Amino acid sequence: MSTILVVDDEKGIREVLQDVLGDEGHRVIAVEDGFRALEILEEGIADLVILDVWLPNMGGIDVLKRIRERWPEIEVVVISGHANINMAVQAVKIGAFDFLEKPLSLEKTITVVENALKMEELKRENRSLKQSLLFEDEMIGSGAGMKAVRELIEQSADSEARILILGENGTGKELVAREIHRRSSRAQAPFVEVNCASIPETLIESELFGHEKGAFTDAHARRKGKFELAHGGTLFLDEIADMSLNTQAKVLRVLQEMKFERIGSEKSISVDVRVIAATNKNIQEEIRAGRFREDLYFRINVIPIHVPPLRERIDDLPALIEYFMGKFNRSGEAPQRQFSADSLQLLRTYSWPGNIRELKNFVERINIMSEETVISADSVRRFLTSRTDWEKDELLKGFESMKLNEAKDEFEREFLVKKLDENEQNITRTSRALGITPSHLHNKIKKHGIEIKK
Repeated sequence: MSTILVVDDEKGIREVLQDVLGDEGHRVIAVEDGFRALEILEEGIADLVILDVWLPNMGGIDVLKRIRERWPEIEVVVISGHANINMAVQAVKIGAFDFLEKPLSLEKTITVVENALKMEELKRENRSLKQSLLFEDEMIGSGAGMKAVRELIEQSADSEARILILGENGTGKELVAREIHRRSSRAQAPFVEVNCASIPETLIESELFGHEKGAFTDAHARRKGKFELAHGGTLFLDEIADMSLNTQAKVLRVLQEMKFERIGSEKSISVDVRVIAATNKNIQEEIRAGRFREDLYFRINVIPIHVPPLRERIDDLPALIEYFMGKFNRSGEAPQRQFSADSLQLLRTYSWPGNIRELKNFVERINIMSEETVISADSVRRFLTSRTDWEKDELLKGFESMKLNEAKDEFEREFLVKKLDENEQNITRTSRALGITPSHLHNKIKKHGIEIKK
């Protein structure tokens, strides 16, 4: 059942459209004022708008402009009297789907409405396709570790059970979450991700639950939170162990009741959301240290999935390299370039502290920087970012011709870039890892001209 919002100041038009469209199986909400229409759209309950261009207080053209700015995915059918045809044409130029001339032909009205709803359905399918393309990488690997992960995904995907994904940074926890969503009955609904570590404590509640206009200084308009945006689909709470205890308590209440209030509102909003959480921390240690609520842990840990680090699934390395080499193959060149036996053995002995993310970045880098048909061990040593024992001499060579201060600055810059990469460009976490304040880190980033990747 689609919900159609009718906006017209003529009571007779509203009643006729309610009856006719209701008989076609649609839910119809009819209002006489543009301001009220915008309030209803803020609640996110309309699939299509039928809008008169001549309205009191706020004209239909202004309402249409607001809809196009705030809800570009919603189709708008404009109604106009003969005297307002020029306004109707203007409305179509602004982005209205079509216009109907008064007096309304009921047969044409039904046809236009059905076509507009089909267009909206096509938009939804297109968004779903784009979302699936954003999943990007496939789960590669046939070793025991990944086989266990796949089995758990298959067993749990089509249930409503909450899942906690555990594993180091870069192991592919988000990929697992997206695969669970893709295989679930919610696959056509939104997959909404929240990185709890990257959002300041002062903003996390607004990000999760939304806020009303005027709820705080910068709340210039009502905003939906991630729970609301994920309605009907999946909410992925990445790095959940980085949430404050205060926010954890509020998330726990939402998981218990599936209801919440936007900041600045007393009205409860009910949602249907499947929650998948992930963390790179030892959650039992976090509980013992008093940094994570045990009751929240029990709520999210119905099905735990541990994603092994790359060093524990090194037999998957050749398949992963082949996959990423194909992904970053320059201009579809054939045959695809290969790694020599020596270079593969060298990669097998590396510890891969950045896991799959580091491997992916390395393969992309070597595809760009190396011209070799068969990539040598020397190229691997040269282009692998992280330093190992067998790279120490190469590291020192880069500083041989420098003065002490130059060498210190160059080392500091490389070290900061590495730490930012390890902490996914998160200033708070990086400064914590370095043992300095965020403002001190910002000053050093500015000093060395380091670009923060978004």
